[in-house]
Amino acid sequence: MLPVLLSRLAGRIALMAPGGFSLRPWLQRLRGVAMGRNVWISQFVYIDEIHPTDVTIGDNCSIGLRTSIIAHFYSGPRRAINNGRVVIEKDVFIGPHCVILPNVRIGEGAVIRAGTVVSRNVPPHTFWGPPPAEALGVATVPLTPEHTYEEFAEGLKLRIKRQPKWRGSESK
Repeated sequence: MLPVLLSRLAGRIALMAPGGFSLRPWLQRLRGVAMGRNVWISQFVYIDEIHPTDVTIGDNCSIGLRTSIIAHFYSGPRRAINNGRVVIEKDVFIGPHCVILPNVRIGEGAVIRAGTVVSRNVPPHTFWGPPPAEALGVATVPLTPEHTYEEFAEGLKLRIKRQPKWRGSESK
């Protein structure tokens, strides 16, 4: 693992470096992020700069553009104890512009909708997103390079909420 200053520099380089399957994951591993095989990290992904060792990413995960993964909530000097860990299990797809907060576990095969703030645990094989962040359905096929988008969409079992009937909206 790198000293603090070099770790922060590697994190900044990883924001814009090429190589979503190669250089960016390698730089994050070098910083101390525990990461599985075949992980895609898009550009401008921020992984906690103070506590990268508290972030775990499983095999076959994809992390979308401008996502932030934060493993602590405090300001000021670095502390030996932080607020929590972030665990992203295998086969997880995180859409662009998401924020993953401390003390969160994202279950295997889950799909996080773009723009979601993940502040609590996400069950495995769940399509998760706003408004408000909740289970939107069950993802029976992971959205990973081994499967096409069409396979994912066919395997997606959406939870449908029925709209309340308005008084007087019935046809006469």
